[in-house]
Amino acid sequence: MLNNSTTEERLNRKSPQRLVQYFTLAMAVIYTGLGVLLWLPMANIVSLPTTTRRILGAVFVFYGIIRFVRTYRQHFQRNNSNDAR
Repeated sequence: MLNNSTTEERLNRKSPQRLVQYFTLAMAVIYTGLGVLLWLPMANIVSLPTTTRRILGAVFVFYGIIRFVRTYRQHFQRNNSNDAR
């Protein structure tokens, strides 16, 4: 049973990839928040008709959720096939 750890893990260093993972999660939250903001009636910051604003808000919320789930599965969920090795 070989211990296949990376150099960063052996040296207890944070890899730059970790920063990218959290940035991607933060962007997913920002997209979702922007979508919710567009749904609110006080969101007349953008001069769009109500229907267009709501459709755009729904797209942002949907995209934010999809991006969050993909990032979580790819970076933060334990992969059973890698644990068995």
